[in-house]
This record gives sequence, C-alpha cells and structure tokens, in this order.
Amino acid sequence: MITAETLRAVRAGGVDQIRSAAEALRDVVSDLTGLRCAVTDNIAVQEPMKDAAGAVLASAVFGFASGDEARWWRFPQLALTSPLPMACRFESEPFWCNADGIHTPTPNLLLSALDLSNFRERALTSAAIVAPIHLPFGQIAAASFLSPDPGVDDLSEAFEQHGETLALLARTFVASYVKVTERRRPSVAAALLSKREVECLRWAAAGKTNDEIGMILGLQRTTVRFHIRSASVKLDAVNRDQTLFKAAQLGFLAMIR
Repeated sequence: MITAETLRAVRAGGVDQIRSAAEALRDVVSDLTGLRCAVTDNIAVQEPMKDAAGAVLASAVFGFASGDEARWWRFPQLALTSPLPMACRFESEPFWCNADGIHTPTPNLLLSALDLSNFRERALTSAAIVAPIHLPFGQIAAASFLSPDPGVDDLSEAFEQHGETLALLARTFVASYVKVTERRRPSVAAALLSKREVECLRWAAAGKTNDEIGMILGLQRTTVRFHIRSASVKLDAVNRDQTLFKAAQLGFLAMIR
C-alpha cells in the first residue's frame, strides 16, 4: 500500500528536488515490483527529463546505461512508430501490452486497431506496463515499467497487482516535474467562454462554416462570427485555427458524435 509519505517522496517540490523524487520513484517501483522505469514528460518531444544539474534522468537515475534501449529518448520517431506512446494518445488508464495485444482494465475499441507488428523492435521491449498521464494544454506524458529481463513478455500478474499503484506514483512524479520546470505561458487561465461561444467553436471544429453553424444553432451568420471572434479575444488567439487549437487544449471542445 502506498502511503502519503511515499507520494511526498516522489513529488518534486522544486527543481532541486527532481533528482531525489526520481530516485524515490525508481526505488519504490523496484521494491514493489522488481521493474525498472522509463519516463517521459511529453511523448511529442525529443528533450529528455533532466535534474537540476542537467543530468538525463533515464541514464543517471533509471539505469538505462548501455545498448539501444539506453538511447530511447534520443529517437523522436518513437513517438510516431512505437505502439506505447501511440496507445497513450487513445487511453487514459494504465495498461500492459506485448506483441499479443494491449490489455486495459476497461475495453477500449480504439486500441484494437493499433499495429503491433514487430513489437519488440518498435517498442524496444517485449512487454511493458504503461501509465498514460494526460496533462494541461493537451500534453501527454507516459511512464513505462519494464522487466530487467528483456525476454519477459508477460506482465499480466504485476499489472493486476500493482498497475493502479504504479500509475499513481508515475502521475505524482511527472505532474510535479512538469510544474517545477514549466516555462511561463501566455495567460489564458482566466478565459471563461460562454455557452454560445463554445457551441459555435465545437461546430467550427467539426468543419462547419459560419452559415452552416447559423443554420444548426438558429443564429445569423454575423452572430456566429461575433461569438467566434469573442472567443478569439478571450483566448488571445490571432485567427480561427489558433482559437480552435487553444479551446481544444483547455478542454472546451468535445467530439460531436
């Protein structure tokens, strides 16, 4: 059972605590499961996670010191070709996977369409427990938990016993890392869109023109344009595309079924 003290240990309260928090995560995962950690705070970028001194956590803390796996963070194409980060784009619960499939607590039809061919070569592991971590502004992080034996291709028992705990530990560490290393963003935190603005943006995101949105919502085209422009001002966006992008990042736009 994970205690509040353990969670405090894996939470970085400042840049100077990143190294100790990463070491705590490594140690508690090893003690609990015997697995090792591979963590990224953003599956879309190549930049590895580092401590206050600039040391790469993957090698300095998590023990990836030799072989191709040691350089997994240096290959940006992994975010596009590996089934692990790809699955994190469609799943928010922890899962485990191998060449035979992606196994989730709740069935996810989107994952069944993912290509798992050449799994070992593309994922750089035979099996992994993965904790997707969905962060503000659409950022997706992920923590993979791997056997030190590269031949192990079944982590079902470890996942059944510890999957949720591993996800909690990873989320606590990564979320705190992102906060303490965050570069200041233009402030949109105070943006409060109206119901009409959100409705117009959702239909615009679905590809509808102002005339079509007006017909759907029973509004004049000029009124639709007014609401979208008003949302643009609130989100500090320079055009319609950026307005939709920022609104999506902030969770205002849901898929219209």
